[in-house]
Amino acid sequence: MKGPKKVYVCSECDYQSQKWLGRCPSCQSWNTFVEETYSAPAPVAKEERGIASLGDGEGAVSFSEAEIPTYQRSSTGIEELDRVLGGGLVRGSVILLAGEPGIGKSTLLMQICGNMEERILYVSGEESKGQLKLRAKRLGMPGEDVMVMTETNVDAILHETEKIDPELLIIDSVQTMYSSGVNSIPGSVGQVKECAMKYIGFAKSCGISVILVGHVNKEGAIAGPKVLEHMVDAVLHFEGERRQTYRIIRAVKNRFGSTNEIGVFEMNDTGLHQVENPSEMLLDGRPKDVPGNCAVCVMEGTRPIIAEIQALVSPTTFPAPRRTSNGVDYNRMCLLLAVLEKRLGLRFSTCDVYLNVIGGLKLDEPAADLAIALALISGLKDIVIPDHVIAFGEIGLAGECRAVTSADLRVKEAVRLGFTEIALPNRCLSENMPKLPTGASYKSIKGIFDALSLLRQANKNE
Repeated sequence: MKGPKKVYVCSECDYQSQKWLGRCPSCQSWNTFVEETYSAPAPVAKEERGIASLGDGEGAVSFSEAEIPTYQRSSTGIEELDRVLGGGLVRGSVILLAGEPGIGKSTLLMQICGNMEERILYVSGEESKGQLKLRAKRLGMPGEDVMVMTETNVDAILHETEKIDPELLIIDSVQTMYSSGVNSIPGSVGQVKECAMKYIGFAKSCGISVILVGHVNKEGAIAGPKVLEHMVDAVLHFEGERRQTYRIIRAVKNRFGSTNEIGVFEMNDTGLHQVENPSEMLLDGRPKDVPGNCAVCVMEGTRPIIAEIQALVSPTTFPAPRRTSNGVDYNRMCLLLAVLEKRLGLRFSTCDVYLNVIGGLKLDEPAADLAIALALISGLKDIVIPDHVIAFGEIGLAGECRAVTSADLRVKEAVRLGFTEIALPNRCLSENMPKLPTGASYKSIKGIFDALSLLRQANKNE
């Protein structure tokens, strides 16, 4: 009988090779091969393999005969998480929660156990029951309806789940689980894929919601095969700096809701607390009368959020000036700098430019272009943008200011937080004028020339 052998498996498409390859011949991905030890398993009867199947045995039917299911949702007891999930946990769904080590994944799951009224089975492959009890005590979780299990064998876990029959199964984490039908170490490509498929098949057949915790590698991607993200129903990323108190949950995939919603939390000694008004949190401690500072309103799903953009422009003696952006796409910043140099004649080529979004928020919406441009001009010319001014709009290569969506929601959020002068694209102002609240002055911006005029007028008023 042949012993184990070493093979190299692509983490993107599971292509196998006898030697390491820099580029996968199947999916053309670079540096995705990982070494695994493989041995042929003993022959097992088909009914004993435990292969998950989602088929119903009815064969193919036409769309007119197919029935639309009614998804039953259960609230997690955490409104910010329910918002990201699209209204709560869908019965029979599988959710992958990923994040950096120490970001708060286990804390969030323990708080879900304390807030939900349904029966829950918490399976940990990383901590003992005593460690889980200490965390539950620190978070003040009663835990009458929560069952705890420390196991890494997926077959034993599913067998115990059948006996307990919970409404929610939590697996912390999927990279520590193993299946006896795969001859490789836990966390390998084959083990992660096999274990995930068994959990998915079990969830669909029994109508149990499953939350899988996923590790991330040093590049920030979810460890294991890329197919893991395709298999599950929702993928949630837990973002934030461990040295900061604020955390953001973002859905990058959701079959039962929108992927544009975010949930904002604050971490302290008693766990994660919801931030119901992120705009006030992001504007807290905003400096007064400082050049290069401009407020912007962006949309995260259906929620308007006001963020603070800071730009620092300083002369340099080096032939290649430095460009640094945090929270804004680097290429987008370079594009706006090129537009300002070409259309307004501003000399950013002799200056270092540093751009930052306060609070760790990432602005990937073109509506932030106008505020970024104002902050850059303000930082270069040392013109203070008044604290009551807020701006949003997309800047084109010709210097024009284009319309953005949900202008009325952005303006209402700005007025609610005390901004009295709002700079917005001309088309947004003409289309939404009847719906805009009174008590604020509106500046119609057709292009960056109008933005420059706005700054000059503000400088004269000062």
